[in-house]
Amino acid sequence: MTATSAPTQITFTELTGGDGHNILSANPGPDLSAAGYTETEYSASGLARRFAADDGDLREVDTAEFATRVLVRRPEDDADFNGHVVVEWFNVSSGTDSAPEYTYLAPEIIRSGYAWVGVSAQYAGVEGGAGSVGMDDGSAPQRLADKHPERYAALHHPGDGYSYDIFGAIGAALADADVEGHPLTGLSVRRLLAAGESQSAMALTTYTNHFARRHNVFHGILIHSRSLGTLPLGDAGGPVDITEAYRGVPVPISADVEVPVFVVQTETDVLTNFQYVQARQPDSTLFRAWEVAGTSHADIAQIGEYESMLGCPAPVNRGQQRFVLRAALHHLREWLRDETEPPVATPLLVVDSGDGMRFELDTIGNARDGVRTPCVDVPTQILSGVVTADVPRICVLFGVTTPLPPTVIAGLYTGDTDYVQRYADAVDAAIEAGFVLSADRDELLADARTDLVVDAEAFR
Repeated sequence: MTATSAPTQITFTELTGGDGHNILSANPGPDLSAAGYTETEYSASGLARRFAADDGDLREVDTAEFATRVLVRRPEDDADFNGHVVVEWFNVSSGTDSAPEYTYLAPEIIRSGYAWVGVSAQYAGVEGGAGSVGMDDGSAPQRLADKHPERYAALHHPGDGYSYDIFGAIGAALADADVEGHPLTGLSVRRLLAAGESQSAMALTTYTNHFARRHNVFHGILIHSRSLGTLPLGDAGGPVDITEAYRGVPVPISADVEVPVFVVQTETDVLTNFQYVQARQPDSTLFRAWEVAGTSHADIAQIGEYESMLGCPAPVNRGQQRFVLRAALHHLREWLRDETEPPVATPLLVVDSGDGMRFELDTIGNARDGVRTPCVDVPTQILSGVVTADVPRICVLFGVTTPLPPTVIAGLYTGDTDYVQRYADAVDAAIEAGFVLSADRDELLADARTDLVVDAEAFR
């Protein structure tokens, strides 16, 4: 695809030295080498433009040089490549780069043959930042170049006002096989899919509404866990103020966007201070929104064995959004390939309680409607993305899991055989509905909490 208002040309240079890339992750993901994938990190340098809002349009303010980094995980052989590149806007909410979307999507990316590219689009990813999730240790932000000078000495970022053009420029370069030092050399790239979670989703909402048509680079966009608003256009010399995305007028995805946009939301995103409920909009031929019951903004899939380090007073959410996200990526590709639209999902049922909006709950305590997964339809736990206790911000984002009393579980199932059969039926129903993939059936079945049903036997 040729960009009609393309950003600058990009120069890629492989980054080496030190201890390897500096991407924050609690989950290593699949074995890339065993899957025939390679992992390489590059600097991406060029000249980016900064824009300001001007009577509903954008006005170019100035330009600045940048040298940021991209991390590339790709099939080694073109025969194993499906032609689609997932380009993730790295998340900087912790004050450093992380790739939450890759953590959720990696099994589908690898087994289906996508290439994945993570982009340090924002200032804090290169220059360091305090973060916005309450995990700041009080120390001064540290630049990548100071942490690992051997590897990152040449990197520099001019400020978040340039991040949208940086992201588009790198996307345009990935689509251009003639770029020198191309990270995807040897692969037949057909389509680019932009993706981002949390703060990155807010940035992608801004990008979608203001830059997608201008750059004409991405063929589809996956926005995961956005708020009612969008990330501001930003200024030079520093990070953007993320609090702006939580207030003001709700911002829908623009009707002028010409590529499919898939929004996936958790309970945390629909209510709490994210308040996406105010920005809901109807599905269309180019827009789809899924709200997933029993899920939180982040969950056990992101933190894994390091859960205790969060210091949360209760177990974090153990919902099954990872399976739904993999299905969303699959449907986005099908949407582009043969115009097969994704399944339509009923939004989560939200009611006015008189002192604010809340979810309508079933008799167990899980949210009603929305995208359904086996863990909420055949429950052993209450899975919520809304934390009402006075806890640190990070614990609000990770939601909560509340075990059902054994007496309740004993009343739901005649025994573990009954539970396993009903759970398996729910897995197959979710696959049939298109909200999870048949390729994930075994992993979904392994997610069953038969142990809790067995432990409840004494209370029958």
